[in-house]
Amino acid sequence: MTAAFVHTPLAQTLVPRPSRVRDALLILGGSLFVAVLAQVRIPLPFTPVPITGQTFGVLLVGAGFGARLGFLTLLLYLLEGLLGLPFFAGGGSGFSHLAGATGGYLLAYPLTAGLMGWFVERWGVDRNLWKMAAAMLACSALIYLMGATWLGVWLNQNVEPTSAWAVLQKGV
Repeated sequence: MTAAFVHTPLAQTLVPRPSRVRDALLILGGSLFVAVLAQVRIPLPFTPVPITGQTFGVLLVGAGFGARLGFLTLLLYLLEGLLGLPFFAGGGSGFSHLAGATGGYLLAYPLTAGLMGWFVERWGVDRNLWKMAAAMLACSALIYLMGATWLGVWLNQNVEPTSAWAVLQKGV
């Protein structure tokens, strides 16, 4: 028995007629939205990982687009950054960002948008403030889990041996 998805994400409610053009425009627009929010950046002196608006954008795209389109949107966002568009935090781009200290956070974005969209489609979390807050917290935990794990490996290989507690302080 498969789980029924009974809730429609906002973007698919506003433009209910499915088409490849609609999906392509949503995916492109969503990737640009996250790229703009990535430029909202607060560097912290004790860590190579800045606070950015990306996480908020990822959660909004996932909730607004649903699992499939949210996942594809953030996959496009990563591809655009890899191809040299200045879409990562602070106008960054290229493979060095995926291989660097923030790579785990970036790689978590498509999975997180997909998970957020799944929560919306499966349980309609976007229709209740507390359910939405819980879903956003769970999705943020996924980003931090992947990001901090990657950061710990990166710090230990490229900077200095770093304890798990120090990684949590720097990455979460």
